[in-house]
Amino acid sequence: MLLASFFSRLVGLYMPGKNALYFSQTLNFQTPCFVGDKVTIEGEVIDKSQSTRIITIKTTAHNQVGKCLVDGIAKVIVRENTKYNND
Repeated sequence: MLLASFFSRLVGLYMPGKNALYFSQTLNFQTPCFVGDKVTIEGEVIDKSQSTRIITIKTTAHNQVGKCLVDGIAKVIVRENTKYNND
């Protein structure tokens, strides 16, 4: 579950940042993470809705050899006072 907390950090600091409300996350644990592993956290926007202001992000965590440790889908609502690009 410690790995899952990094997804919340990714959303809160970077995707889309402080005006995000992180409300849903699925998790599929693939491989154990061991003490000393170097973990890379990634997120890819796979869908966004202008009308509902919901962004769907594919989240993954890999170890130092590229093996997937955990993946899932995050759902984020962007608050009204935030600029929202349709790019």
